[in-house]
Amino acid sequence: MAVRLGIPENLAGAPLPRRLAWVTAARLFFLVAALGVIGAFYLRSAGSETVSVQIGWATLGFAFASAGVYAAVLRTGRGLDRLALAQLVVDQITWTVLVYLSGGATSGATSFYGLTCVTGAALAGLRGAAVAAVSGGALYVGLVTLLARGWLPPPSDQPTALYTLTRGEVVYYVLVTLLMLVVVTLLAGFLAERLRVEAGRAVIAEARADRAERMAALGRLAAGLAHEIRNPLGSIAGSIQLLRDNPGLSDEDKQLCEIVQREAERLNDLVTDMLDLTRRRDPVVAEVDVSSVAREVVALAAKSGRGGSDVGVDYRGLERAEVRADPAQLRQLIWNLVRNAVQASNPGDVVVVSIETEAAGFVLSVADQGPGIDEAARERLFDAFFTTRSHGTGVGLAVVKAIAEAHGFSIEVESREGQGATFRVHLAAAAAPGPVGRALVGA
Repeated sequence: MAVRLGIPENLAGAPLPRRLAWVTAARLFFLVAALGVIGAFYLRSAGSETVSVQIGWATLGFAFASAGVYAAVLRTGRGLDRLALAQLVVDQITWTVLVYLSGGATSGATSFYGLTCVTGAALAGLRGAAVAAVSGGALYVGLVTLLARGWLPPPSDQPTALYTLTRGEVVYYVLVTLLMLVVVTLLAGFLAERLRVEAGRAVIAEARADRAERMAALGRLAAGLAHEIRNPLGSIAGSIQLLRDNPGLSDEDKQLCEIVQREAERLNDLVTDMLDLTRRRDPVVAEVDVSSVAREVVALAAKSGRGGSDVGVDYRGLERAEVRADPAQLRQLIWNLVRNAVQASNPGDVVVVSIETEAAGFVLSVADQGPGIDEAARERLFDAFFTTRSHGTGVGLAVVKAIAEAHGFSIEVESREGQGATFRVHLAAAAAPGPVGRALVGA
């Protein structure tokens, strides 16, 4: 499975379950109010045994029963998208009943169809508004057709004049209602989409501000500690190197010296990563041969740390590949990827660094044969201080992401558990790609 970084996904407002819960509660309140208004203006003189009153009570009972069903489905957390659309259709059926009770084609309750379109846009965007509009329009046209043809009699306790219309009047009311549904649907869908985009931008901006604040605090801490750590660290590394060269040391003492030196190098790498992560600077872009930089990094990695003992590091790629980048930052990006791959490898594995051509330029790949990365970890792989290793710090890949973003590079991670991982960085060519020379294998 591949994870592509670069364009963040939009984050909409409130989660769907919460929106459904609010809509369900608001629906009951609104329906009670609507039936109260209809009762006051249309059923004031009707007795409790009349057809209209009985239909009204049945509609109210059905609304409360359906609310109970909605609540039960919400508790399961399954099929919420279908539940949202079903609610919209049921609402349009309910409003059709109210339209029938309050004058048919001439009823003011037809505006409730538009309200459901707005609700649909809030729940499911333009798709929800369209479902509400189509179902509402079809139900309204069906009701008016049945009444006009006499296939459905008006409520017996309502004035017949309200339901007796000429053909022209029926056509007029139908066209006005359908036009209203179209306009409300398009407007509500557009506003819902804009709201979704703006909400996503607000969340992203908030996340960036929070990250910037944390990086600033970390930068102050790192700057203060770097000097205090690096000076004694340099003394330790130099002293251990001198002690290691002493011919009087036993093999066991030399192994202990190697352990101290290796851990000192790891601590120095950590300090460097912390500074690189917090001391952000704009890249000084120039034309640079990324293949040459990659070969230099491979040569260095093959002689240091685990690369010089139990893990192989190999370059297989183009002899020359010109890109526009900051040479120092590009070197740091490749070094961090290679070091990450070496740390994830098992004894005897080989880390392969390669550069290949692609349509827009070149792609740099760093592949390992380690345990792979599970799906949950891939989502946070480039977050600062997130790591899947017991001895990792989670800073190196965060530096890689920061450098890539500053250059406009995109990063792809492909991995399956137990089958290693491949990091790909897509680099824009310095000029239109021409002949790039022969490929080097095992250089």
